[in-house]
Amino acid sequence: MLRHGGRVLTDQLELQGVRRVFSVPGESFLAALDGLHDSGIENVVCRHEGGAAMMADAHGKLTGTPGVAFVTRGPGASNAAAGIHIACQDSTPVILFVGQVERGHRDREAFQELDYRAVFGSMAKWVGEIDTAERLPEYVSRAFHIAQSGRPGPVVLSLPEDMLSQEVTVPDLPGRAPPVEMVSDAAIDAILARLVRAARPLVIVGGSIWSRNAAHDVARFAEAWNLPVAVSFRRQDRMDNRHPNYIGDLGVGMNPSLAARMSEADCLLVIGSRLGDVPTGGYTLLDPARADKTLIHVHRDPDTLGEVHRPDLSITATPTEMVARLARRLPPSPRGWSGWTRAARADYEAWTIPMQTPGDVKLEEVVVWLSTTLPDTAIVTNGAGNYAAWVHRYFRARSYPGQLAPTSGSMGYGLPAAIAAKLEHPERTVVCFAGDGCFQMTLNEFSTARQHGAAVIVILCNNGHYGTIRMHQEKTYPGRVSGTAMFNPDYAAFAAAYGGHGERVTRSDAFPAAFRRAEASGLPAIIELALDPEALSPALTMSAARGPRR
Repeated sequence: MLRHGGRVLTDQLELQGVRRVFSVPGESFLAALDGLHDSGIENVVCRHEGGAAMMADAHGKLTGTPGVAFVTRGPGASNAAAGIHIACQDSTPVILFVGQVERGHRDREAFQELDYRAVFGSMAKWVGEIDTAERLPEYVSRAFHIAQSGRPGPVVLSLPEDMLSQEVTVPDLPGRAPPVEMVSDAAIDAILARLVRAARPLVIVGGSIWSRNAAHDVARFAEAWNLPVAVSFRRQDRMDNRHPNYIGDLGVGMNPSLAARMSEADCLLVIGSRLGDVPTGGYTLLDPARADKTLIHVHRDPDTLGEVHRPDLSITATPTEMVARLARRLPPSPRGWSGWTRAARADYEAWTIPMQTPGDVKLEEVVVWLSTTLPDTAIVTNGAGNYAAWVHRYFRARSYPGQLAPTSGSMGYGLPAAIAAKLEHPERTVVCFAGDGCFQMTLNEFSTARQHGAAVIVILCNNGHYGTIRMHQEKTYPGRVSGTAMFNPDYAAFAAAYGGHGERVTRSDAFPAAFRRAEASGLPAIIELALDPEALSPALTMSAARGPRR
């Protein structure tokens, strides 16, 4: 059948199982938009290409399959780079389709022309440009395979405008066949043989691809073997935080007791995590230059194993399959680690007792109320900023998927991620935490939420400044405030302007009723919390951070 390239492309996406794409329209890919018109694929129209790419990233995290975004050439591609960087550092499968100038105009710096291999080469797993419509099925198939193979990540495909409008007769290719995942008995035996020799073992779970079954399997394995389990940065939904074997997250501002325990551990079983600078405390808790503890590293990408840290045992396997196999093995006799594990759990529970912060609205009280009130299936999102420290410390994730947050520390992520989550799971409560600085990076996507019926609830933490930078500024240059103060709009009016629900909360005890009203509205909602700027973090005030003036 004769089809233009845009239709060939969208037919291939359907064969790959794509149900939804995120886009900002552009004249450079009109034929692809035409192909989407007659397809069964939902096109979520966003307000900014960065938001579209972030939604694609969140979709990839939620489903384990590539999130797909379409953006136009030049400025559109540049705007999308923020989301591609998130997908790169978070190991999320994403495919970004980018419009390109006509083939005959290449290399003349034509209108909005960019060399996408140069622009995205350090962020994407693969960047390709499709020169002829006959090869669209081949390129799309390769993109889906690369995005999901080894360490997952983003792929960028450039679509010359005239290539997309070219009419061709070309056969389709079937969708990607998932590889067979197998973990051998020998691998399990090797792991357990090293574990049983440990006096102070610690399991660390992370990685981008996970499942509800995997969360249960980790808990079963840990309980059977009396093992403590920590999770890497912003992967707190990898295990029910209420489980007695869960001991906390290795994130920014981690529990000092957990950091000490990681240093004291003589054997680390790391499943899925890359062990970057955040979970290792800037490589101080696990020094790549020292081999002072047994390291068992399980990762789906063989090139990641040994890349930074030297493992004593490295196994290439998907985390979900590995924990499923480990959960089936029972110890031959009770292991003697229960005291070590109980102490670690006690440290975690002490760490999560709320510390009172200044102001009439106490963020710790809001987070604890939500943690105890929201259903187990709730999904919580956030971007970057000091406000997230309250969420990571006091909110206990219960089931997977329950947390969407960028390990890259990208601001503005929370709202786009919440929209993607609500579209994928409309039956679930989806709550976005955002600082006033973080929210204003992507607040225009509130319009996207309203248009597509994504009734997310935004908890807007307004302290009137870029809190994280202000904290560092006060520590380094006390009292010399520069570039961190912010002006904020009337957020309740902003929500109402889009036909959403908006409220401002000035006392903690008013929050529960405000949240219930937001839920009952059935609309995208913003609940603005009027926070005291003195509260910089869960354990630090502005005055304490400032110290003596220089």
